[in-house]
Amino acid sequence: MTRADWSVGIVGLGALGLPMAVNLHRAGFRLQVHTRSRRAETDPLLAGACRCDSPAAAADNVDVLVLCVSDDSAMKDVLFGPDGAANALRPGSVVIDCSTISPKGAQQAASQLQQIGVKYLDAPVTGGTEGARAGTLTVLVGGDAAVLEVMRPLLAVIGDSIHHIGPVGRGQQAKAVNQVLVAGSYAAVAEAIALGQRLELPMQQLIEALRTGAAGSWALNHRSGAMLNGSYPLGFKMSLHRKDLVIALEAAKSVQLNMPITALVEQLESELIQRGHGDDDVSALHRWSSATEKT
Repeated sequence: MTRADWSVGIVGLGALGLPMAVNLHRAGFRLQVHTRSRRAETDPLLAGACRCDSPAAAADNVDVLVLCVSDDSAMKDVLFGPDGAANALRPGSVVIDCSTISPKGAQQAASQLQQIGVKYLDAPVTGGTEGARAGTLTVLVGGDAAVLEVMRPLLAVIGDSIHHIGPVGRGQQAKAVNQVLVAGSYAAVAEAIALGQRLELPMQQLIEALRTGAAGSWALNHRSGAMLNGSYPLGFKMSLHRKDLVIALEAAKSVQLNMPITALVEQLESELIQRGHGDDDVSALHRWSSATEKT
């Protein structure tokens, strides 16, 4: 079976979903695309893909439906709403959910889809918009290992690091762990840069020095420049990351684990969102320590 033989529906063309769709289109998969705003469907890089006016239309007669939506509510609406994909998915097809949702939400979706003969993988991704554009995302998969192996050629276009974590829901639990790490690293980089700026150190030189030492991290490599400039171009919305931290904190509560650092970052993000920064990149955590925010 060649890529041109696969019919793939994609719902959700946001900061991650659009470049993922573009890469699948370039790779030769036949695409049917839908996004809530409809604007991204007209992206020139998707020329030739079939634009669809609903999730059901995007799912009509496809082999695989890929989702990349914002939260549990959006996932449920896309799959099971009045114009939801479940109304059109054929038995034997597969839903690959690249959204970051709750483990329980993933399990419920899998159970409902199983009733109509549709298989489900929860496959949240990490690696930012840079990874989505380059096709180098890390994919954390929960679900049947045999289904994953069949889907691997498609997932290999989206990411270059694909990991089977366990049954449905485990992918989302792994993503929660990832987001805890992201929270701590972004907050630490933000504070460290603020300290260096207040000390009037040569920050570009210092960051270059720190990249290769014990303090090196993805956040330092990819987001320190934005923090230095006080400009936060979108990589991953703070509002979405805060949603992910709530999922992680709920998971921790379920196993009687206290995570004070994650809880603090969630509070900081909540307050920044209230100030109107919810659509900024997570690196806008630097606003808390920057001189402009303190004056």
